[in-house]
Amino acid sequence: MPSTQTAAAIIMLLLAIAVIPVGIAMEWDKHEELTIPAWGLKWDKAAGTTIEEAAAWPAGEWAVIGAGTARPHPPSGTAAAWLRLALPRTGGNPAVLIDQVYGDGLKAYMDNRLVYDSSGDTEYSGSKVLIPLSGHGGARELYLWNAGVKEFGIEGEVKVGSYNRLLSYYVKQDLADLIVGAAMIFMGGALLVCLFFMSPSLVSGSLYLVLVILSFGVLLITYSPYLTLIVSGGGRLRETLFDLALFTLLPSILFYFEHVFGPGWRRLTARIRRFQLLFSLICLGLLVLNAALSFRLDALYSFLTVDVIGVLIIGVLLYLLCLSLAYTRRGNPDATLFSIGFSVFALLSVSEMVRYYLSGERYHLYWWKWGMVVFVISLIVILGRRFASNHNKVVEYSRELEKFNNELQRSDKMEIISELAASVAHEVRNPLQVTRGFLQILGERSGSKEKDYLRMAMEELDRASVIITDFLTFAKPGVDTVEVFGVSAELKHVSGILVPLANLQGGAIELRLQEALQVKGSPAKFKQAFINLIKNSIESLQEEGRIVITAWKTGDTVIISVKDNGEGMRVSELARLGEPYYSNKTKGTGLGLMVTFRIIEAMGGSIEFQSRKGEGTEVIVKLPASVNK
Repeated sequence: MPSTQTAAAIIMLLLAIAVIPVGIAMEWDKHEELTIPAWGLKWDKAAGTTIEEAAAWPAGEWAVIGAGTARPHPPSGTAAAWLRLALPRTGGNPAVLIDQVYGDGLKAYMDNRLVYDSSGDTEYSGSKVLIPLSGHGGARELYLWNAGVKEFGIEGEVKVGSYNRLLSYYVKQDLADLIVGAAMIFMGGALLVCLFFMSPSLVSGSLYLVLVILSFGVLLITYSPYLTLIVSGGGRLRETLFDLALFTLLPSILFYFEHVFGPGWRRLTARIRRFQLLFSLICLGLLVLNAALSFRLDALYSFLTVDVIGVLIIGVLLYLLCLSLAYTRRGNPDATLFSIGFSVFALLSVSEMVRYYLSGERYHLYWWKWGMVVFVISLIVILGRRFASNHNKVVEYSRELEKFNNELQRSDKMEIISELAASVAHEVRNPLQVTRGFLQILGERSGSKEKDYLRMAMEELDRASVIITDFLTFAKPGVDTVEVFGVSAELKHVSGILVPLANLQGGAIELRLQEALQVKGSPAKFKQAFINLIKNSIESLQEEGRIVITAWKTGDTVIISVKDNGEGMRVSELARLGEPYYSNKTKGTGLGLMVTFRIIEAMGGSIEFQSRKGEGTEVIVKLPASVNK
């Protein structure tokens, strides 16, 4: 199925985008890089201490911090922190890679000289920092000065080695964030362009998906530690872009969920979505006001966009997770897809958010982005299913419209033919009867040879009269008297009439009739219709021919089957049955079957032919069941 193939191709593309960078990052070979096991820490309340003064502090005033341990909380009144790292001997072109740095600025000193300065325009929140060191790789001490408002220090590992190798490791380890984020933005942009070519019914749901994908892409890029390496400064801009993406993401997910699954129990989903949208607008307004006031509202803004919004994220994700699982239990396939992707994303995100708050906002979120990839895949598959469903509906509507047009054309054609048939029949029948009467008189006065000719002429006139009668029945299938009659009795009567004809063809008729079957109509016209059908079956019989007539009731419908083992028909012949003047017999006019169609139609029934060449034909007639009142 094309839609399934498209969805599979999208999934494989996204998996390739997500997995390849991870595979590259794992190709980290540890050759010459060394890890510093511990370093010294001293809090600075003055914030104006020079490197000369810091280097002169006695060794006993420095607290020893082991690698991998959580950074200690600063005492009250602390303005900055000094860290002293003893660097081992390395090769040429050395560098230091710090796993996680927190604070508003970072300076590095070696031999009492400034070798690195973030210029105070970078706000570190668990970002990696690569510091190139000048000179040879001899054993020396590196002093780090770190300032911050409420958090500063370093965590994780500190690696020392060749600058080129550390840079390669740094790039490989966090490049996946940028690649996946850029892929998301590219995909969202491509879908946004496609919206201009979609039907209005699909635009709203697709737009919410575009906003979700674009928000995820911006979050990935702006949260990536790698960005601080390739872009110097701009910390405020990255933080603003991250917040804007977060403000957009939560309402967009709720909008998309509501679009797919509805407003929820007592419109709870719609209410949560409105509240989340209002909260995002409030945060957006506060962002603008904070920037206008030179960021004097940072404390309030940080409380709303970190503490409050974090709790909202946990609550919304848990609510949507429970609701999607409930829809899955009801057998909704879209809910199943949503639940699979969203469960991975929600569980990873909630667990990391909880860990983030339990660690005093020191934990660096990592696994949520891979849950996000799985979640976006599920959203795209859901959208693809909806595209496929709409396409199937369009195809089905097209087929129904074509069928309706065919029926309309057939009805118009039949109406014209009916009027023509009625007119011709009335005009021709009387002259034929008069002519037959004169021929009969002449036959009584003629010789034997002339009598043979006149007899054949009268037989042809009789055949013409039968054809005219069929014309009239076709033109006016309705009857003056309508009654409820028994199907089994009429079929037995028809069978009794036609058994001799079947025997002459070397065949037999078998009846399998359920009793007490009744329909409403004209018994005479009913018999005429089935005489035509059974005669056609008899004429198609070959040696050891057999015709089985079955009648039974299903619900409010009486079903009659006439099945033979005759020569059968091709598909092309079946398609033309009932057309005016079409017959697969040498001398047939097609009027008999046309009359049968019209009689069954007038009784409110339907007729269906099933046949295969060389295997026989089955005619299935369905009529509304009736009862005597």
